[in-house]
Amino acid sequence: MQARQLPSGRGFAWLGEGLQIWRRNPALLTFASFGYLLLLILVSVVPFLGQVIASLLMPILSLGVLNTCQAIDKGRKAGPDVLFSGFQQNLPALVTIGLIYLAGSLLVLLLTSLADGGTLLKVMTSGGKIEAEAATSTGFTVALLIAITLSTPVMMAYWFAPLLAGWWKLSAPKAMFFSFYACLRNWRPFLTYSIALALFGAVLPGILLGLVGMASPMLATLLSVPLPLLLIPIVFASFYANARDIFGEPGNAFEQP
Repeated sequence: MQARQLPSGRGFAWLGEGLQIWRRNPALLTFASFGYLLLLILVSVVPFLGQVIASLLMPILSLGVLNTCQAIDKGRKAGPDVLFSGFQQNLPALVTIGLIYLAGSLLVLLLTSLADGGTLLKVMTSGGKIEAEAATSTGFTVALLIAITLSTPVMMAYWFAPLLAGWWKLSAPKAMFFSFYACLRNWRPFLTYSIALALFGAVLPGILLGLVGMASPMLATLLSVPLPLLLIPIVFASFYANARDIFGEPGNAFEQP
C-alpha cells in the first residue's frame, strides 16, 4: 500500500469516474448511498446516545458504500446487503475510527466556545436555533473560522481511514495517519475536486433550476425532487474513485459469498 501523488487535474476526473460507476448499476448505488444516509439519520435522532452510535456506525456503513462501488466497478454480483459488509471487515478498528473522529469533532466544537461562548456548539449538538444578533456577531464569525480551520485536518484523517482499516486491515491510528498523509500529499487534486463538487452539486443545478424556473416555476420544483437521487450517488462513487486512484486496491478487498 502506497499513497500516490497525483496531478491536480485528477480532481476533476473523479466526478466523471463516479458518474461512470453509477451508470453501471444506478439502482444498487442509489440504495447504498441513501441507505447509508437514512440509517445514520434514524439512529442519530435516538435520545441521549443516538449521535454517538451514529458516529460509531459511520465508518462501518461508509465502507459498505465503498464495497458497493467496488463490486459495481469490478462487475461482481452484489445485493443490497453489501451495504452492511463493513461489519465483516476489521470491525474493532472501524468502531475506533468513529470514536476518534467523534472525539476530534467535539474537541473542535469545544474550542469554538472560546470565541462565541458556546453558541456554535449548542447549535451543532442540540440543533438549537441561533438568534439573528448572535449569528452576525464577531465572536460567532471567529468561531466558524476556527471550526473550518480545525475540522479540516480531522476530516483529512478520517477521509480514507475506513477504507484503509477495512481493505488493508490497518489499526485505527495507522489508518487515520495514512489518510491524513495521503490527503496532504494530494492537496492539489483535492482542491480541484472541491471546485468540481461545488460546480456539479450546487452551481450548475442552481443555474439550471433558475433558468427553468423563469419559464415554469412548477417544472423547476418537479425537477428539484429527483436531482438528489442523481447527484448524491455519483458523489459517493467519486469518493471511491479518488480512493482507488490514490491507493489502488488490494485485489480481494471484499468478495460477496
